[in-house]
This record gives sequence, C-alpha cells and structure tokens, in this order.
Amino acid sequence: MDLNADLGESFGSWTMGDDASMFRIVSSANVACGFHAGDPLTMLDSCRAAFELDVRVGAHVGYRDLAGFGRRSLDMTFDELFGDVLYQLGALDGMAHAVGASVDYVKPHGALYNRIVRDAEQAEAVVAAVHAYDPGLPVLGLPGSEWLKLAEESGHPVFREAFVDRAYLPDGTLVPRTQDGAVLHDPAAVVAQAVRLATRKEILAIDGTVVPVVADSLCIHGDTPGAVDMAAAVREGLEQAGVQIEAFA
Repeated sequence: MDLNADLGESFGSWTMGDDASMFRIVSSANVACGFHAGDPLTMLDSCRAAFELDVRVGAHVGYRDLAGFGRRSLDMTFDELFGDVLYQLGALDGMAHAVGASVDYVKPHGALYNRIVRDAEQAEAVVAAVHAYDPGLPVLGLPGSEWLKLAEESGHPVFREAFVDRAYLPDGTLVPRTQDGAVLHDPAAVVAQAVRLATRKEILAIDGTVVPVVADSLCIHGDTPGAVDMAAAVREGLEQAGVQIEAFA
C-alpha cells in the first residue's frame, strides 16, 4: 500500500508543515506546483528530498489561488484550465530533472480535486493537459471520479486513493471542509481508519454506513497539527497489521 502526503506547500518565508520529517514517513509526495502553494525553491528542495529518500514525486496541480490555498472552486474555460495544468506540470518536472528525480504521477489539489469528481468538463481539461504533456503519466484520484474515468479512457495508468484523516459521506466522497468533523484529529481514529481501508477495503461514513473503498494509496495530510506524529502512527499501525508500504508509481 502506498502512503502519500501533500508536501512542498511552503511559500517564501512562510513555512507549512514539517516536510523534512514527512518525507521520511511517506512513499509518495504530492508536491505543490506554485499555483495553490509552493515556490521554485520549495519545489526544488522537495524534489531533491524525494530523490534522496526514494520517495515518488507527484505533481499536485491546483487552481491558481494562492490566497485561498486552492480550496476555492474556480469557473474556468477548457483552455484556461488546460494551460494552467500544463504550466504546473512543466514547472515541477523541470525542477525534478535538475536534481535527478522525475514526476511520476499527477494528483489534483483541493477544490480542483473535488470538482473533477463530478465536473466532466473540467476533468476533461485536466486529463487533456496531462495527456499532452505525457500520454503515459499515471494519475491518482478518488475512486469513481470523472477524473479517473476520463484518464483511463485516454490510456493513463489509474490509481485510486482514500484519505485516512478525512470523514466520508455515504456516497464515498469527502465531507466538505466547511462542515464540522470533516478532518479527523484523533490519532487512534485515524490509524483505525487507515487499517480498515487497507485490510478490509471499506470505510465508515459519517452516518454509520459502511462504504466499500478499494484504494491503491492512502493519503494523510501534512498541514494539520501533529501531522508528523499522526503519519508515523499510521505507518506503524499499517505495518503492524501486515501492510507493506511501497509506492504505487
């Protein structure tokens, strides 16, 4: 089972999370590409750390929304979104190649991630940009999303993820961050959810519904309080349950 986290989200003199520690826990890193977070030096440092620790690099593409951290859904034309995603891919890939690494997959961020679960038009624009850049580049996303459906139809290797520290709705989508309880903070509950996802391929929704979830990768956020300790506990809990941590890409 792959364990991924959103990293490289610092900007200028402002620091987000403890990336140095998180890189030693995860097997894949979704690196911000400068639009929702990140800057050239942070991208370069993130790719270098990933390369040195044998962590796979994913392009964490998002809306051009630094002020809102990419968590505000934007109405964009096909060409606008196509260009923005293509730009981000090229930027991160350039940084990666400079330090001997590579971009191994693409995972949209925040509001874009959630929107292309159902918005076929925006999903098509993101897929088209990825395909134009590299027709064989793997993609990561929510099971059953338009994003993964269209990417698979375009010939991209498709991998599915689940979130160990997010609450789920009965339809298998995430509880919006605007609602209380959307993010889980109890380490024991997060570890239990991770183990359940990895071993039983299911999750308990907020209304008590048992939802089947088949995932190739588990995501834990690196920007929440106590994220490093939480991530370490998740990895330890998975390994104690007999789950081997290895990158999918």
